Amino acid sequence: MLDDAGEPMGSVCVVIDITDRVTAEKALARSEERLSLALGGSSLVGTWDWDVVENRVTADDRFARLYGLDPLRAGVGVPVEEFIAAIHPDDAERVRSEIEAALQSRGDYHSEYRVVSTDGTVHWIVASGRVRFNGEGAPVRFPGVVMDVSEQKRIAEALAESELRFRTLADTMPQMIWSTLPDGYHDYYNARWYEFTGVPVGTTDGAAWNAIFHPDDQERAWAVWRDSLATGEPYEIEYRLRHHSGRYRWTLGRALPIRDVSGTIVRWIGTCTDIHESRQSAQERELVAQELSHRIKNIFAVLTGIISLSARSNPEAKPFADQLRQRIHALGEAHDFVRPHTNLSSTDEDTRKLSALIQRLMRPYNEDASQQRVVFTGQDTVVDDAAATPLALLFHELATNAAKYGALSTEGGRVEISGEESGEIYRLVWREIDGPPIDMPAENTGFGTRLVGLSVEGQMRGKVERRWKAEGLEVMVEVPAESLIRSTRLRAATTS
Repeated sequence: MLDDAGEPMGSVCVVIDITDRVTAEKALARSEERLSLALGGSSLVGTWDWDVVENRVTADDRFARLYGLDPLRAGVGVPVEEFIAAIHPDDAERVRSEIEAALQSRGDYHSEYRVVSTDGTVHWIVASGRVRFNGEGAPVRFPGVVMDVSEQKRIAEALAESELRFRTLADTMPQMIWSTLPDGYHDYYNARWYEFTGVPVGTTDGAAWNAIFHPDDQERAWAVWRDSLATGEPYEIEYRLRHHSGRYRWTLGRALPIRDVSGTIVRWIGTCTDIHESRQSAQERELVAQELSHRIKNIFAVLTGIISLSARSNPEAKPFADQLRQRIHALGEAHDFVRPHTNLSSTDEDTRKLSALIQRLMRPYNEDASQQRVVFTGQDTVVDDAAATPLALLFHELATNAAKYGALSTEGGRVEISGEESGEIYRLVWREIDGPPIDMPAENTGFGTRLVGLSVEGQMRGKVERRWKAEGLEVMVEVPAESLIRSTRLRAATTS
C-alpha cells in the first residue's frame, strides 16, 4: 500500500485455496489420458459434442483428423457442415436426413457411413449419439461417439464373397450338399437337395431332414449320425430318400467334420449321392452271380457223375477217376468258400481268411477234434475268389500226396502250415512231421506236380520250392501278396 506521497506504507496479502481446482484439473488430465489410451487401443475413433443452438461442433484430435479438419479448430468448435463435407457423396444426403430425424424425434442417433480422408482413404464409420433438449423441448446439445469399422466391413465382405463362391460351387455340383453346425443342426442345403426332394426351402432345417427318409431307415440313420457327432468320425450310410415323385431312391450319405486350428469341430459338410441305379444293377449282378454259382455246382456234380460212370466200365481207370473226383471236390470246396450261397457277396474277413479255407479243405484229416493232424499257424491273410481256386488245388495235391506217401499216411504223422507276410510277398510253408522216411524222387514231373506249378506259378505269379528232409517233406510257396486279394471290392472292404 502507498501513502499520498507514493511511499510504501504497508502490504495486503490475499490467500485463495485452489486445492479443489488443481485436483480437478489433474483428474481431468488423467481422464483424458485414459480416454486417449482407450481410443488408441480400440476401434473407437473419438467423440464429438454439437452445440445445436450455436451450431458449433467440438471434437477431439482423432475425430478431427479422420474428418480432415485441423484439431485446434475442432477443439474450439466448427460448424457441423464441415464434418458432413468429409462424408462420402453417396452417403452424405442420407446422413443429413438421419441427423434431422434425430433432432425431430427426440430419439437416439445411429448411422453407418463412409468418410473420405484428405489422402483419399475411405473409412467405414459407425456414429452413435443422443440429442439433449431444453425445457421447451428444443434441441440444445448433440454429443456422440464414432467408431472405425473398416476392418470389420472388410472381413464381412470377404466372408460374403466366400459364401457366395461356396454356394455357387455347391449349386453347380450334381450331388446334394448340406452343412450343419457343430451340434448337427442342419442350416444349409444346396439347390440339388430341393430339386431332388421337392420340399420347400427351409423345411428340412434342423432335424426335419429325417422325416423324408424311408421309415425303415430313419432310426438307423439317426443312430449313425449321432455316433459321428459324438465321436467326430466321418459319417457314411446308405438309405432311401424320398424323391419329389413320391418314390424312395437309394442314396449314399457322407459327411466330414471341419476343424479349427485347435482341432475343435466348427462345421460338418456332407453330400447325398443318388445311387439307386447302381444299387439296382448290383442287385441284378448278384442274382446273375447266384445263378452262375448254382450252375457251376451242378456242373461239378455232373462231372463227378460222368467220371464215376466212366470208371465203372473201365476198371483200370478207377485210380485216375478217384483222383479226378477228389480234385473236382477240392474245386467245389473252394467255390463254396468264395461264393457261399447263403450270402454271395459276403466280405466278412473271418469267412475269407486263408485259415478258414485250409480248415475247410483239411476237414477229412481233422475229424477227431482231440487230434488235429493239419494245423495252421503264423500270420493269417484274406483271400478272394481269384486266389482261392489255385490255393485249393495246391493244398489238395499236397494233402493227397501226404495221405499216400507222407506224414498223413502214418498214425502219428501231422502237418504244420505256416503263413508269413514279408513286404510285398506272402510266404506259405507246408511242413510234414513224423511221417515215414522219404527219398527225393529222381524226377518230379507227375500230373499233380504240374498242376501245382500251373496253380502257383501260372495263376498267382509265385514260385514253389520242395525240400525232402529226414523228418518229412517241406514245401515253401511264395506269392505276391496282392495276388491273394485281387478283387477290388474285397480289398476295399478289408482295408476300410
